[in-house]
Amino acid sequence: MFKGIARLAREGAQFEQKRRVSCHALPIRRLVNRCDAPRMPFEWTVNPYRGCEFGCRYCYARYTHEFMEFHAQEDFETRIFAKEFTVEQAVAELLQLPRHHRIALGTATDPYQPAERRLGRTRRFLEAFARMRGRTLAITTKGNLARRDAGLFEKIAQNNVLIVNFSVSTMDLRLARALEPYAPRPDLRMAAVEALSRVGLDVGVFASPVLPGLTCGRRRLESVARAAAACGARRFGAQMVFLKPAAARVFLPWLAHEYPALAGAYRAQFARAAYVRGEAVERLSALVKELRVKYGLAGHGLAQSGPQQLALFQIEK
Repeated sequence: MFKGIARLAREGAQFEQKRRVSCHALPIRRLVNRCDAPRMPFEWTVNPYRGCEFGCRYCYARYTHEFMEFHAQEDFETRIFAKEFTVEQAVAELLQLPRHHRIALGTATDPYQPAERRLGRTRRFLEAFARMRGRTLAITTKGNLARRDAGLFEKIAQNNVLIVNFSVSTMDLRLARALEPYAPRPDLRMAAVEALSRVGLDVGVFASPVLPGLTCGRRRLESVARAAAACGARRFGAQMVFLKPAAARVFLPWLAHEYPALAGAYRAQFARAAYVRGEAVERLSALVKELRVKYGLAGHGLAQSGPQQLALFQIEK
């Protein structure tokens, strides 16, 4: 007998079945969820979808499908759940929050994955947020579909603090396609950065996650920072990859097949802990600061007015 979120997931109707992906309705009790992790620069998270079609090999959010008693590997990429809520419900939840609290959209699954084009849950939430005044919203995405909502972003930014961040782990198309097989190409994401920057929005680029031996090093990170600056981004950042068990079960076998020379070091590192600590992280931090100075880019800084480390948050069950 299924209980809680697992029961709700099985009660929702199926919207459609594509060749690879099925989309389902997910009844919910709340849309906006509290983030209690003290290191995070926001208090609330919103994820209009569960599961993500982009299929990033390293995705840490796979374990959220386990809450619904689905498979973190096969089902996470192919069984997408769109949360059921109205604009009025979202408005009511937002009005309950302290005005100074910050909200992060897209902290687990991408708010602009392909399902959004048809189901519009992200836009529905943004329509609710457009009714707010004096609040702070940070969005993180790999989806160039975000360009669609430029007008709505402008409306929100007139009365609130809004930051739109694009995750671009590498400008190398071949590597990006291997790591993020169903995500938009890096150049398409940068085109979205440029389009949103051109209308005056505060846009940032994260070269995250940084993968040792794959996307790390000055040349690769600088290529992302250079492109971000050229496209009008105001912010730049990068964080080291972390692999919790559900993500490691997908990423490590893939790495062993595609890049066997790296597999042993990764297994040894992530057998000890999910997070990389110490000198490697310090070197990355120093390099990111240097690149910001070189290209005139600010830091993440949601503590001031922009997002940081959106991957390292506490996901709702």
